[in-house]
Amino acid sequence: MPSWLRAVDGALTLTVHAQPGAKRDEVVGPHGDALKIRVAAPAIDGRANVALCEFVAGRLGLPRAAVELKSGLASRHKVLRVLGAPADAARRLFDD
Repeated sequence: MPSWLRAVDGALTLTVHAQPGAKRDEVVGPHGDALKIRVAAPAIDGRANVALCEFVAGRLGLPRAAVELKSGLASRHKVLRVLGAPADAARRLFDD
């Protein structure tokens, strides 16, 4: 399992380096101990956080409610908790 993805208490914890205001939503790749993800939404009024959670949920084939922002509300370094993630979650994040 990559360093940015951990199984904790029956859920997955995903460490993300978020880049808001990008041209499109996309997974860039590893960024230190995090996974770099670009989102098109601006970092205004939490829109980038919502877009990030929706993007990750969509990639994993989960409902939006399954992805929760645990830390990093106003930071680029974020920790997401994913409930009910599939066993191949790391691969699905990189699928286009």
